[in-house]
Amino acid sequence: MNLVAAQTPATVAPAAQPDSPLADRSVGDWLMRMHEASRKRAYTGTFVVSSSSGNLSSARIWHVCEGDQQMERVEALTGVPRSTFRRNDQVVTFFPQARVVKTERRESLGLFPNLLKSSNSAIDEFYAAQQAGSGRVAGFDASVVQLKPKDKLRFGYRIWSEKKSGLVVKLQTLDTDGRVLEQAAFSDLQIDAPVKMSALAQMMGDTAGYKVIATELVKTTAAAEGWALKSPVAGFKPMNCYKRPMAAEGGAHDASDNTLQWVFSDGLASVSVFVEAYDPKRHTQEVHLTMGATQMLTRHLSDPSGDWWITVVGEVPLPTLKVFAQNLERTK
Repeated sequence: MNLVAAQTPATVAPAAQPDSPLADRSVGDWLMRMHEASRKRAYTGTFVVSSSSGNLSSARIWHVCEGDQQMERVEALTGVPRSTFRRNDQVVTFFPQARVVKTERRESLGLFPNLLKSSNSAIDEFYAAQQAGSGRVAGFDASVVQLKPKDKLRFGYRIWSEKKSGLVVKLQTLDTDGRVLEQAAFSDLQIDAPVKMSALAQMMGDTAGYKVIATELVKTTAAAEGWALKSPVAGFKPMNCYKRPMAAEGGAHDASDNTLQWVFSDGLASVSVFVEAYDPKRHTQEVHLTMGATQMLTRHLSDPSGDWWITVVGEVPLPTLKVFAQNLERTK
């Protein structure tokens, strides 16, 4: 695998002429084509992610679909050894060194790479699509489109999609000045690969010799849990809300130990707001962290109902996270 080649931007050919069908596609047209390709095509390849901070990670991906059933395997090639299997909304991650398997359910419209987070978002209101020529990635001819945000609340994207299938083969996340924050690309790829769902399913179910830990996510609403935003953040719609119940001493459930996750998306970018009871031993200092395109900030919130620790994470500019954190309020 040539990591250097995977990080080097593809040579971009002259842009399409205005009368080209490619130039007439809206943001929604581009994204839906990519979304459908990620769902319906069988492929295998090595995916490399690099960030402006110098971090580099890679994974081997196998993806297959049969009718409405989708399945994939992602084998981490860097960091802690792990294999993640996803069958529709069921996710199983194997950690061979610790001999641990973690299982959970995650709602998702598409599989890796997953661009379209929301099926009903008005993406065209907040992004403009511009044809940016063509290039070659992992040996495939690709069309390049740039999605430019119409405000400062979100990042931009430059996306390479394979011309015949529409499969995303490379993605750059751009900051508000157009600089590349993070890049992800296939360094090798086989489209319509002979991936068998039965073989992946057998591997996914083979937990013999592993300790299985089930992550319990209970679907709820922010209103039911007593939380709201004072005012909406432009373009970001609430998608899902979960709580992770934790057993108190003696096995009884203590609602104060819940961690709440409230997920928002504008159709491309997503933001998660985590709320938990404030613990002065663990929550010692409010921080802001940057990890490539991902930003995170924490906040200590006090109100008549108690003390809370807020963590906001998303692939958006820091000011956007601050808007979420400052707008969050307790309603009961």
